[in-house]
Amino acid sequence: MKTIKTTLALALLLCLTYNVSQAQKMFMVHQDNVKPSMVMEYEKIAKEFNAASVEHNLQTEWFTAVSNDFKYFYITPIENFAELDKRPFADMAKAMGDKFGDMFNRFDTCYDSHGTYIVVHDEALSYMPEGAKETQKDKNYRKWFFMYYTPENGKKIKEGMKAVKELFTSKGSTNYYRIYRNGFGTMENYYMVSISATDEVDGATQAKANEEVLGPDRWETFNKVLKYTSRMEEYSGEMRPDLFYSPKKD
Repeated sequence: MKTIKTTLALALLLCLTYNVSQAQKMFMVHQDNVKPSMVMEYEKIAKEFNAASVEHNLQTEWFTAVSNDFKYFYITPIENFAELDKRPFADMAKAMGDKFGDMFNRFDTCYDSHGTYIVVHDEALSYMPEGAKETQKDKNYRKWFFMYYTPENGKKIKEGMKAVKELFTSKGSTNYYRIYRNGFGTMENYYMVSISATDEVDGATQAKANEEVLGPDRWETFNKVLKYTSRMEEYSGEMRPDLFYSPKKD
């Protein structure tokens, strides 16, 4: 985990208008691709880092998720690109002195690659009739489906995503999902479907029951997305409330 450094190239890109409506929330995601052999050590340091953040009342916040292939995601909601210029760790680093740098040096031994990018939560395409937030009590298990597409198919795949939501709505499905799409800092276009459950068994049970609700004709609608998808990736994971952080409220 390292703070984002502002560069001339970034500044120029951020001058471009990025139209995010009220139905589209932005999140800055820092991703650490942790080596399997270093997961236990990484977990130890991550908990130390959270404890230090609490001690110094760090003025930022994040949710944390972990995938089944040991990727750790630190997810911070942002209002606009100007927030990328902030240095929330500056005061904490000054107060901790060498201990701050040492902690990040230890982090660096735990992964071969990491980086930061933006994703956008598209509420208009998400199927969340009850308006649930990104985190839900007792539903920390996640299934993530990434559907990649080429720029020429952007409009068609979005129309397909709308058709799927209309199908779920018309059938009264209780298998809710959120839709996220790639933002600044990613090279490929994708939609990511995030489905919550209490655990793996609950997730599989929900999916099976949903097949009955949607009926055999569901594939006709699903194909409106699939035929414009260049490839798919599926991951499981979980939200990690023990690694969440938010500052103290006055």
